[in-house]
Amino acid sequence: MAALYEDMNSSRYLSSSISSLSTSRQQSSQIAKAYRQAAQLFLTRRLPEALSTIEPIITPPPPSHHETNGHDGHDGDLVGHAPVATASRGTRVKVWSFYLTFLNAVVELGAEEGKHAFGSTRWKQLVSKCRDGSIWDDVVRDGYAGAEGDVDADVVINLATLLLTHAPSQRLNQQKLETYLSATANPTFDVSSHMSSPSYLHRRPSHHRQGTGTDTPRDLEKRIKLLELYILHVLPRNEEWDYAREFITMSDVLDDERKEAFLLALHSLKEEKEDTEAREEKLRQQQQEQMEERRRETEARRLEQSRAEDERRKREEENRRQPRGSDDRFRKQQPVHPQPTPTPSRIARTPATKKPVSPPPGFYHRASTVFANVQSMISNTAHQITANPMAFFRTLLFLLAFGLAFGRRDLRERVLRILRNAWDKVRRTVGMGVKVSYI
Repeated sequence: MAALYEDMNSSRYLSSSISSLSTSRQQSSQIAKAYRQAAQLFLTRRLPEALSTIEPIITPPPPSHHETNGHDGHDGDLVGHAPVATASRGTRVKVWSFYLTFLNAVVELGAEEGKHAFGSTRWKQLVSKCRDGSIWDDVVRDGYAGAEGDVDADVVINLATLLLTHAPSQRLNQQKLETYLSATANPTFDVSSHMSSPSYLHRRPSHHRQGTGTDTPRDLEKRIKLLELYILHVLPRNEEWDYAREFITMSDVLDDERKEAFLLALHSLKEEKEDTEAREEKLRQQQQEQMEERRRETEARRLEQSRAEDERRKREEENRRQPRGSDDRFRKQQPVHPQPTPTPSRIARTPATKKPVSPPPGFYHRASTVFANVQSMISNTAHQITANPMAFFRTLLFLLAFGLAFGRRDLRERVLRILRNAWDKVRRTVGMGVKVSYI
């Protein structure tokens, strides 16, 4: 009876395995077909159609009636996982790599074109997956039953690259890579969960497949690529320079030659970053100096304009006060003469009102008048000589005769006496006129 019972259990297990294998092959064929269609739509830039084609195979199906009541379905699918979780490794890597490439293209569309293609809400949801790093959790949960160490290395490389490109902070990227590297380097073996997985017939678990992640040359190559992303890209973005050097030195995967190459590359990256920061700081200082120089120039121009405006107002004020000021200065310059005491008869003869005496012309005005008169006389004389030469000769003869007559002593003395008497009369007359004008 015991042997019969064991044979019956073996038969049921074999039948269930064959049925599950047949169903899984059918699903793998459908997944591969959907992947090819989505890739073709993506290449023709029909991004919304590509998304609607790939989403059904990377999204968990809604729970059925039997699953809601606690009964498993007959197709062997694990409730809560996407169909891609049961696909072969090659198909699984292609599907997730395509989806991550698709998300990168969606982000690079930009807000205007992205909202036009997907709508504002949907575009923001897709972009946020890349910027906040939630896409990593989606892939692990829906595609690998929540096991970080089961994620294919190619998918991890694409995830890290996507977050490195679009995430503003690399802390989550560092944490995820450290978790993955630790899980693949120190695997755990859970037989019960492994045997209950529907993908058991299509792939071996990661702790058998990878071990330390370097079982084959291809695995080693992918591991080194992950270390390169982690050490030379993610850690420097988080300013973890010392930890990166320590990680290189303590790594069991890198040989001495690769360690030296990694250390040299890390040193070059740090020098480049410091040089860039120094150039940026110098540029900021130059910009600040230029702004300060422009500010000083602007302030100097403003002060100059203010001074010019003040001077202009002062000149205008002086021009408005100039006539009264000139009269005051002239009156101050006039000599003060004692005024005679007016007699009653003089007071009676003084008119009620008196016009102000205009100031005598200045020296330059008188000189210019004299020169103008001399010039006019010379011009008139030349004109008269040209027009009437006989009159000129008569005048010349008169002057000659006057000179001959003036040569006589008695006649000369008589003429000089007459001229002195005439000059005395003129001087007395001018003096009296000046006194009368002041009175």
